[in-house]
Amino acid sequence: MTNIRHCSGEIRQFILEHVVEPPRDIVTVTAQAFGLTRQGVHRHLQRLLRDQALSVLGTTRNRRYTLRPRTAWMEDHALSDIVGEDVLWSRDIRPVLGHLPANVLDIWQYGFTEMMNNALEHSAGQRVGVVVTQTAFHTQMLIADDGEGIFRKLQRELGLADERHADLELGKGKVTTDPVHHSGVGIFFTSRMFDHFTILSGNVSFAHHREQEYPDDPLYWIGKEQQFAPGTAVWIDLKNTVIWTTKEVFDQFSTDEDYGFTKTVVPVHLAQYGDEKLVSRSQAKRLLASMERFRVVLLDFAGVETIGQAFADEVFRVFVMTHPKIALYAEHANMAVLQMIRHVAGARADDLLADEEA
Repeated sequence: MTNIRHCSGEIRQFILEHVVEPPRDIVTVTAQAFGLTRQGVHRHLQRLLRDQALSVLGTTRNRRYTLRPRTAWMEDHALSDIVGEDVLWSRDIRPVLGHLPANVLDIWQYGFTEMMNNALEHSAGQRVGVVVTQTAFHTQMLIADDGEGIFRKLQRELGLADERHADLELGKGKVTTDPVHHSGVGIFFTSRMFDHFTILSGNVSFAHHREQEYPDDPLYWIGKEQQFAPGTAVWIDLKNTVIWTTKEVFDQFSTDEDYGFTKTVVPVHLAQYGDEKLVSRSQAKRLLASMERFRVVLLDFAGVETIGQAFADEVFRVFVMTHPKIALYAEHANMAVLQMIRHVAGARADDLLADEEA
């Protein structure tokens, strides 16, 4: 009986995880995955409907199942009335999240308090709103303030030529406009702890997803009009059953010699804007700016189709030669990028590739 119950739970978890993804025929998808009949799948669907984990739209052939929100909560505050982000967490947010595993609650506590602290101490706004919705599968949160906007502020405070350059700096980590009081790691680690993380401010966005695809469009939550409105909107999404911990995420970005934040993974695609290609030394220098803060740098080339000779030379020959104490590697590079790395680095090229690329 124990094995049967375990199998049933696995099947229903599969349904919850895939019901939001195309194709919409969850019955066929589940039947194929577990070798069940359609009648067998329907029994599990009926159980999820009784448990109010799913809703059903339409009838017979047009029937479609969707995740049913079991929590829909929102609150708006004057920033001047908030005593502290920890108070807001324990008084308002923690009770709304309900009975989640301890590791999941730890992730939510870290993410919420870090993002709310940014609104309190950096936004220069008047108000902040929080929206939480939860299904049997995942929990989503929106935190939006009416301040200056994170990218505009970073551009002004860091002397960047373009708001979009702030996107790249956030991707590196350890970026802050107040280094005396803040380490600049909050956004970096929050973005890595959650399944999906998006910041939208002005006409610039920053996003990190543990998977390539995500079930909901953050703009549906944030509102497309927010794209040109003042302030900062942060959208975060986490499955209710994730198994990783905050410590495991922190440990991913430390080295054996130092358990601090000494290792970073930089999405290289953040250095290119619009249709432009990564071809110049200036682009490479912008990508590598402030890398002295780390001991290990992984350049993630996912989504980058090609790089130019000057760009590659500046990164994989000049920077490597002039910063011998920084271990720099490339990962997720396609064949065209790999060929250019090998062209400029010569015999040292394999030493600059992460294990999977070597």
